[in-house]
Amino acid sequence: MEAQDRDIRLYLEGYSDQPYEIIGEFLEAATATDDNRPELTKALSIARSHGAELLVAKLDRLSRKVSFIAALMDDRKLNLRVASMPHADKFQLHIYAALAEQEREFISLRTKAALKEAKARGVKLGGLRDKTKKRNAAVQPRPNQRYHKTSASIAPTAIPKTAVDPAGSGWCGKTQSAFLRLTRVAVTSLLGGLYGP
Repeated sequence: MEAQDRDIRLYLEGYSDQPYEIIGEFLEAATATDDNRPELTKALSIARSHGAELLVAKLDRLSRKVSFIAALMDDRKLNLRVASMPHADKFQLHIYAALAEQEREFISLRTKAALKEAKARGVKLGGLRDKTKKRNAAVQPRPNQRYHKTSASIAPTAIPKTAVDPAGSGWCGKTQSAFLRLTRVAVTSLLGGLYGP
């Protein structure tokens, strides 16, 4: 990630055609082969609606699928730039996209071959390992401890049954007060978020 951030910064400092304004930064930890890319969807939407350039650090981080990259390059509402290839034109990007797709296939073949060799050597693949079981056992008490700590904090600020306005207009003052008390004593939900209506 640091190398990608560096490439973006270097592009903006040295190759940006004009003064620039960053209107959004998006980070997606998913693989470039995954079609479910909510952050990319947001970035594309914002770039299209503002007539902005979509700047990615590396082409293969955007996708390793020629058809996907070609569709982005053909999109008249989108201008795609690749920080690691500041002077690349559409033709070159198509070639790099084809190479990225071929590399994806090679990665798959190498992985399958390595797994086959490991299996032939007797390495057990898949399933839980001793290290994983130990880690899971160490982590398991934490949710229960967190639950008891949270429930002890919530007990004095229990939300009354009348918390929802009977007229149907939403939350009444008592509920909001309870939420504020939970936030004030730094009680977070089991997922780590704050309480609120």
